Amino acid sequence: MTGTRRAVAALFLLPALVLLGALVVYPIGYSVVRSFGTASGHGFAGFGNYRALFTDDGIRTALRNTIIWVVVAPAVSTALGLVFAVLTERVRWGTAFKLVVFMPMAISMLAAGIIFRLVYDQDPDRGVANAVWVGVHDTFAPSSAFPKAHPGRESPLVAQGGGFVTRAPVHAGQPAALPLVGVAPDRMPDGARRAVAAVPEPGKVTGTTWQDFTRGKGVGRLGVVDAPELGYAGMRIEAVRDGRVVASAKAAADGTFTLPARADGALLRLPAANFKEPYNGVDWLGPSLVTPAVIGAYVWMWAGFAMVLIAAGLAGLPRELLEAARVDGANEWQVFRRVTVPLLAPVLAVVAVTLMINVLKIFDLVFIIPPGSSQDDANVLALELYRKGFSEDQPGVASAIAVLLLLLVVPVMLVNVRRLRREVRR
Repeated sequence: MTGTRRAVAALFLLPALVLLGALVVYPIGYSVVRSFGTASGHGFAGFGNYRALFTDDGIRTALRNTIIWVVVAPAVSTALGLVFAVLTERVRWGTAFKLVVFMPMAISMLAAGIIFRLVYDQDPDRGVANAVWVGVHDTFAPSSAFPKAHPGRESPLVAQGGGFVTRAPVHAGQPAALPLVGVAPDRMPDGARRAVAAVPEPGKVTGTTWQDFTRGKGVGRLGVVDAPELGYAGMRIEAVRDGRVVASAKAAADGTFTLPARADGALLRLPAANFKEPYNGVDWLGPSLVTPAVIGAYVWMWAGFAMVLIAAGLAGLPRELLEAARVDGANEWQVFRRVTVPLLAPVLAVVAVTLMINVLKIFDLVFIIPPGSSQDDANVLALELYRKGFSEDQPGVASAIAVLLLLLVVPVMLVNVRRLRREVRR
């Protein structure tokens, strides 16, 4: 009877064992064998493919980035999930918030990669990250409205230190002309008005700074304010004598400005701050930030997963322990640190280990988000396996990388299995 039962059990297990062997055991065994073969697959390379894991620059970069991923991404995702789970437990709209945070899990890695490729776009008009960053930056340090302005032909201005200065000193009662060109009409400040020739004022230095250009051949006159031309509203003008600024002013909407008597006999300078290029944000996908940027996309997707699991564990905590701690005088931070987190330790371990295994296999986001110029800097082992196997035609090295990934995943899985067994025994 016992033998019959075993036979029946084996018969029921046979389909699963066949699938397991065909889809798991055979590919692992074949990869191990192939990792010792040459590129053609007909020769024996020994440990040459494994030596490449530590000598090839691309693989070493991928290994370093994979370690960064394993250390940073699960920790940040788990920490955010814990914070979200604890905070949303006490608010009325907590369920809606959890739904919003978990929603990225419904998006494929491919779609998330495309989304964040646009989010991290360098152009602030397209990339959300740089649009926000530039908006905050310009709130505290406004960019210039005249980055392309420069003196035209027969100009009284010459270049100096990124700005421009008059060739000769100016004098009170003699209006100064500071003509510039190079700013497109649609780039002029919104408050700019038609330029007006400055009126002499006794004891003061007056002048006009304007766009000395009129469309149409032979219409405008150089160095003279013509009717259609616009003033450089907000242009800063400094009076400099012996290398020291003695007076300064800002041009009005029509380009006119007035300086006090102490500017008499000084040179007028348009400082470099008038012409600095607008701040264009951060190069999120450049060599130095591309890995943190991609990890940010991963956290956006998986923090919701961590939150849901931790919230489930939080719902099962004995409330009498939390209330007892509060009765004993513990504040909320002490309750969280000394009671909630220790009780949630098994759940936190499950989440962290699951995410560690997941990031060891990360491929999609790293393949899609970084541009070609930065993909080498963002490289990870799974992506390098793909590149060696398909782009560079080195299947032996690719198989060695696959074995290395297996060796990295197995210890994490064993820790998880042992922990689960301990939980079952309890």
